[in-house]
Amino acid sequence: MNYYEPLVYVVPVEEEGFLLKTILQKRLHVSRKLISRLKLTEQGITVNGVRQFISVHVHAGDRVELRMEQEESEDILPQDLPLAIVHEDEHLLIAAKEAGMIVHPTNGHYVNTLANAVVFHWQQAGVACRFRPVHRLDQETSGVLAIAKTPYVHQQISEQMIAHSVKKEYLAFVWGVVDNPGGTINEPIDRDPEQPHMRIVTPAGYSAVTHYEVVEQYSRAALVRLWLETGRTHQIRVHMKHIGHPLLGDKMYRLARYEEESSAVPGHVLGRQALHACMLGLVHPGTKEWTEFTAPLPEDLMLLKQWLQETEQNRENRQKRSIEQ
Repeated sequence: MNYYEPLVYVVPVEEEGFLLKTILQKRLHVSRKLISRLKLTEQGITVNGVRQFISVHVHAGDRVELRMEQEESEDILPQDLPLAIVHEDEHLLIAAKEAGMIVHPTNGHYVNTLANAVVFHWQQAGVACRFRPVHRLDQETSGVLAIAKTPYVHQQISEQMIAHSVKKEYLAFVWGVVDNPGGTINEPIDRDPEQPHMRIVTPAGYSAVTHYEVVEQYSRAALVRLWLETGRTHQIRVHMKHIGHPLLGDKMYRLARYEEESSAVPGHVLGRQALHACMLGLVHPGTKEWTEFTAPLPEDLMLLKQWLQETEQNRENRQKRSIEQ
């Protein structure tokens, strides 16, 4: 049986006599579910190299080790696909997902996903890991996405997300002139009863909080930075539409008053919703330090930004000539 590198904790003097269970839960922050799983493994939980019950008392200097069995995603077909890796270590793989790529195989989409690309990458590197995305991005959303390499890492980041301590930052191009330089949208979200695949703002929905600030304002659109306190499905898209500023290129959440402006955007400039996950910040499960991972705007959104800036400049030039005449 093969294991990942063990998670090691040396008991300090002040923890002399603590229960092993306390060390696991309070110091290593291992969930009850994962402890139960480790107890079934021959070398899952050891003290000084010997398998132990979690009810034993530990002593200063004891070496507590957790070992998790290596796993592979046998149901995911490895594929040699483009894969932009922002960071990788024995705990995490941080990828910059490209727009149009689905994160995980689903019914009808068994290939050409991020999972297929990552599994192929690990296969070529001789790494045995199961594909465990810690969060998701919509198919058309590009940007930073975290993939845990072990159950422990997945659990650690999931708990951070539940506690709202993970920082997720996005850049989006939205329609209209945003009156306020920044603000907070605190509006509950739930499924649209008439179109279950969509979400709407509704008083009966689940709490959803989005913060935003304007980075660049153009005459008919704006580049905004957003960060989330919650992670509801389609949250940014729903909230921005709710305040009258839907995302450029968003075919699902749009407003009729921007249809004419939408038709003016060249097809080669934007073929998807203009949303990019630019930064992910979390406490790294291995180093226990706050770490931020970033991904710059991809080429298509840089083209969109350039088009908006040029359109703005052309408008200002026309106004200037008109005044001079």
